[in-house]
Amino acid sequence: MRVAVAIDHAGTPLRDTVCEAVRGGGHELLDLGCQDDYPDTALEAGRAIAAGAADRAILVCGSGAGVSVAANKLAGMRASVCHDHYTAAQSVVHDDCNILCLGARVIGPAIAAELTAAFCAAQFSGDERHVRRLEKILKMERDGMEASP
Repeated sequence: MRVAVAIDHAGTPLRDTVCEAVRGGGHELLDLGCQDDYPDTALEAGRAIAAGAADRAILVCGSGAGVSVAANKLAGMRASVCHDHYTAAQSVVHDDCNILCLGARVIGPAIAAELTAAFCAAQFSGDERHVRRLEKILKMERDGMEASP
């Protein structure tokens, strides 16, 4: 799998750890470098996924929240802030998330490496209930507030 990694200025303490964890899991790393502002970080990763240069991305800022909010504004991106193993894996298995967001001021290197590995190893289940829910999310993305339940 091809995994893009992008960080903002606050995410630099986890940069090497995340990149090493991606490579250590046998994945191809697309290092998008460091941007000063987290919206630019999210945009670079979203562009990489949309262009097919990456299958997934990992974004790191101070809390993980900023990059998550920005990434979720991009069509086709499903980003989740994850600071525990269960959520990092389940965000893919149940929700088909393609972007993991981490907070360098919230977790340390050991947890970041574990979460990166869990996210990269996880696969979308394809279960009917998860597909149905994902279709509703895609409809919301398409239709905005006009989407019906």
